[in-house]
Amino acid sequence: MSSGKFATVINCMDGRTQLPVNEWIRKRYKVDYVDTITEPGSIRILAETKYGTVIDSFKTEVDISTHKHGSKVLAIVGHHDCAGNPVPRAQQEQQIREALVNISRWGFEVTLVGLYVDEKWMVNEVGSG
Repeated sequence: MSSGKFATVINCMDGRTQLPVNEWIRKRYKVDYVDTITEPGSIRILAETKYGTVIDSFKTEVDISTHKHGSKVLAIVGHHDCAGNPVPRAQQEQQIREALVNISRWGFEVTLVGLYVDEKWMVNEVGSG
């Protein structure tokens, strides 16, 4: 296992979200490092569950983060102006909540948190599991 405390984030590939989310996670959960898994429109993929290959990849990466790095926190992130999931904030927040339910079934012993990055690039907590 690596030294330092880790958290894991499944985020959109949009580079505008990475820094605010990583800073928020580091402060909120007092971790040193954030393992970041990215895919365009990741919350839609996790909410709809019809993207088996991508979801399997997410599970593999979360497994590495939790078992090799000792991550105890897993955050799911949606954001304003998402090119991969261009739907309103309310719909994204619903997708985040659905994604949290689906991920809770994966069996990882982590604290789950849903986040939304707004138009000012501020991180807002949407839900937890």
